[in-house]
Amino acid sequence: MSVGGFDAERLSVGDIVAEQSYHLTRDSLVRYAGASGDFNPIHYRDDAATSVGLAGVLAHGMLTMGFAVQPVIDWLGGDSGKVLDYQVRFTRPVFVDAEAGADVNVVAKVGVLDQAGARIDLTVTFRDETVLGKAQVRVALA
Repeated sequence: MSVGGFDAERLSVGDIVAEQSYHLTRDSLVRYAGASGDFNPIHYRDDAATSVGLAGVLAHGMLTMGFAVQPVIDWLGGDSGKVLDYQVRFTRPVFVDAEAGADVNVVAKVGVLDQAGARIDLTVTFRDETVLGKAQVRVALA
């Protein structure tokens, strides 16, 4: 069986199944705020972010969590119905500079293969530091 260009029967634990980088801008954050309804000003105003002790404006956690799983969905051929479970632990914020933005990198690797499918482990980094811990996606392969 082929999944997103990979033969599911030839998958092995440790295989990298997807990699993607995302560039966030302040515009990205404002658009996400509009779509999600989360207009907390720490996500788009420096003064609000620093007034609560943050180093600057940070990306919404759910935005980070959402785009982190997207490479797995793409690998599955765009079939989000094959995602059985998705969990993360937020470990560090993604600060989005007003001019430079922020680059977040995602690597999806097979962690477990079993009769139910696979557990895909995500490594999500910003500035070479992990921002989502224990990020795992359970997927059906058949």
